[in-house]
Amino acid sequence: MVAEITKKMIDFSEGNLQLINHFMKVHGYAKTIGQLENLDEKTQLILDVATLVHDIAIPLCREKYGTARGDLQEKEGCVLAKDFLQGTGLAPEIIERVAFLVGHHHTTEGVDDADWQILLEADYLVNADEGKQDKEKILDRMENMFRTKSGTALLKSMYSKVLEG
Repeated sequence: MVAEITKKMIDFSEGNLQLINHFMKVHGYAKTIGQLENLDEKTQLILDVATLVHDIAIPLCREKYGTARGDLQEKEGCVLAKDFLQGTGLAPEIIERVAFLVGHHHTTEGVDDADWQILLEADYLVNADEGKQDKEKILDRMENMFRTKSGTALLKSMYSKVLEG
């Protein structure tokens, strides 16, 4: 099922390689963290799907607002994700949780479960590279956002050269 949703999201992205590469990288890191953190099968499925569709609203936001700010992505993405996932065979409660995560993937307050925490961490692992973030920003996120042992270890390993500098 995840493979079919991946293909559907790639098709939905209409050749936007930057967006496709972003969600595929986030998906890979989240899958790694989720497995290292021993998520149960249902939570891992929710996380897998959420990572694939978390930025589904970017094209709409750019067209509608002229920007893809995080708050706008959250506002528009929740509804888009629900619509996108209809007919995929996912249970309604899975779709609801994925939509919730999409609607909160830039929100670091109130994190209520491992799926949300890992989505934040995996997205940041990719965003830190794409945004060429400096040592101070990475250290701040490590201290104030990262909570999982596995995500923190990946951040330290991936950005070891930046953190040493």
